[in-house]
Amino acid sequence: MTTLVTGGAGFIGSALVRALVADGESVVNVDKLTYAGNLDNLETVAEADNYKFVEADICDAPTMHAVIRDHAPDAIYHLAAESHVDRSIDGAGEFATTNVLGTVVLLEAATEYWKGLPAEAATRFRFLAVSTDEVFGELGPQGAFSETSPYQPNSPYAASKAGADHMVRSWFRTHGLPVLITNCSNNFGPYQFPEKLIPLTVLNAVEGRALPVYGKGENIRDWIHVDDHVAALRCILDNGSVGETYLVGGRCERRNIDLVREICAILDELRPDHAPHDRLIEFVTDRPGHDARYAINPTRIENELGWYPNQSFPDALRDTINWYLDNDLWCKRASQNYNRDRIGLRNAGAGVSTGRKD
Repeated sequence: MTTLVTGGAGFIGSALVRALVADGESVVNVDKLTYAGNLDNLETVAEADNYKFVEADICDAPTMHAVIRDHAPDAIYHLAAESHVDRSIDGAGEFATTNVLGTVVLLEAATEYWKGLPAEAATRFRFLAVSTDEVFGELGPQGAFSETSPYQPNSPYAASKAGADHMVRSWFRTHGLPVLITNCSNNFGPYQFPEKLIPLTVLNAVEGRALPVYGKGENIRDWIHVDDHVAALRCILDNGSVGETYLVGGRCERRNIDLVREICAILDELRPDHAPHDRLIEFVTDRPGHDARYAINPTRIENELGWYPNQSFPDALRDTINWYLDNDLWCKRASQNYNRDRIGLRNAGAGVSTGRKD
């Protein structure tokens, strides 16, 4: 089986590529190598005979048509996207271009290719678009998002991903392209770019730097280890119903402040130089228009496809922290053009909510 992965040098994409290559699938990775695209994430598979890398922008229509035509994939996992909410506040245009227009370019190229396949190959072909729970907006203190939740995006990032989801869904209805859509909760694990909450907290803490927590830190996120997410994606592509959406979550809600303190407690044990690390916590101006709570109800994927997360959050968090502590060179290389300063403060104070998406 030949699989094309867009955004395969990013955090989730590289985890997917490593898993597919390890299992013997032929993988073509298409990535533009923006600031968060990192070929160091793929060092363990870079020389594998069943792996190929193509540096390209998904908005480049001629190149996308050529890549899909030349490599003839049986499936496409579409993960390429601008993904950090703070950056979308400062520059929404790039998010709209990559996340919406780029998705349209891929859909057009995939449709042309799929329509030219022999009947049996066309029946097997799948296009899986990987999205986020942020498209559904903000939850109150109770309940969880499901596949029937209405779209109510509250950030430019979320709006751009919602637009991409709608395009994918429309392609199924209009053109019959065999698509699937997934919406996932917050991922964590090795190789995550240091702008995200967990690696940012770890790296700042071991250097004795401030640990910024937005608002009062009372916003809640549902966490899942990236390898569990990858397993869910593969399960959905292989067994999911064409044209359907599946929500993926870890049933693991945490307030941000509690998560940061949990990280601090582990670091007090592992790297006591700056202990107690929770003294470094600094409450900062909240992100403009931020959502208070997200949570996923993964009942559908559990009941229909038999997928469940395998990783215990406390154990997986400790393993993740240890990975960053043990991979100082990767951390330095990933951060060489990123000094971990605050971004996304444009219009701060207007429509401010309490929350943080990392």
